[in-house]
Amino acid sequence: MPECPGMVYSICMHEFLIGKNDAGQRLDRFLRKAVPQLPSSMIQKSIRMKRIKVNRKRAAGDQRLAEGDRVQVFLRDSAPPDPHAVTDDWRRIAKPDLSLVYEDANLLLVDKKAGVLCHSGTRHEYNTLIAHIQAYLAEKGEWQPEAENAFAPALCNRIDRNTSGIVIAAKNADALRIVNEKIKSREIDKYYLCVVHGCPRPQTGVLENWLFKDSVKNQVYVRELPCSGARTARTEYRVLASEGPLSLVECHLLTGRTHQIRVQMAHAGWPLLGDGKYGSERLNRRYGETRQALCSYRLCFSFLRGAESLSYLNGKAFTVSQVDFLQRYFPEVDLSRL
Repeated sequence: MPECPGMVYSICMHEFLIGKNDAGQRLDRFLRKAVPQLPSSMIQKSIRMKRIKVNRKRAAGDQRLAEGDRVQVFLRDSAPPDPHAVTDDWRRIAKPDLSLVYEDANLLLVDKKAGVLCHSGTRHEYNTLIAHIQAYLAEKGEWQPEAENAFAPALCNRIDRNTSGIVIAAKNADALRIVNEKIKSREIDKYYLCVVHGCPRPQTGVLENWLFKDSVKNQVYVRELPCSGARTARTEYRVLASEGPLSLVECHLLTGRTHQIRVQMAHAGWPLLGDGKYGSERLNRRYGETRQALCSYRLCFSFLRGAESLSYLNGKAFTVSQVDFLQRYFPEVDLSRL
């Protein structure tokens, strides 16, 4: 990028060379990530006023970028934009700590530990799963931040802080797009193990109702009838084992709503062991558990349509090597046979 001599209010041109991970994006969406200090309204205005161009020519916000394109951005700013300002936490990770379930050139499947955040929340924490993943890939040389304009390895799904299990991370933009599409179209099956108070009856079934999320309280409520803001939720379950007052249950998500398994099981009368939000403090106290006994233990790629560069994953299933609470409460259950 050229230097910008003169006063702070000089018009400075910053140029971005579009690489493989930037190609295929709309111009306006690329700029939101590449120039995060520009609000969306200013991006649209700058495009209309020809302050943002592609290959030195007038461009439209919905124009699709191609590899090799050059995007010119004319800003009243003496400092070049920093596209990695919001993804810099990985630099603070001295030694990446990951439990890998699977890895190839496009994807990582990581067994997240209970207590680890997937992303930093409102109270900024850098020691997150995505920071460890980015540090790991940078250390291997598979991700070179300085060579990217806007892309950084990203998570395709998330699970709650105190839930353990498989999280998918994409190493490139193409994989991220495809996996996000497959998750949205329900072509990736997610299976969870949980320990609940009581024994579900019948021992197999489908929980189906509507869930309403209060975003302010980060609390989800069950509604038996549809209402404004509520979304349908369906969870298929089967009891795998029972021991005294506790049962081990496998849950297959047929929809993907916030806290879905936790709130639906509690509403049905079988709260998760250790769940302080939707469970029973009285029952949990007996076992000394402070985190919900919930693990995303198995992932199956079940593509119904073409998956482009990820088609080789179709029909493959991946399972975590161990589940901590399983060893404590149901050590006789063999994960490999589920």
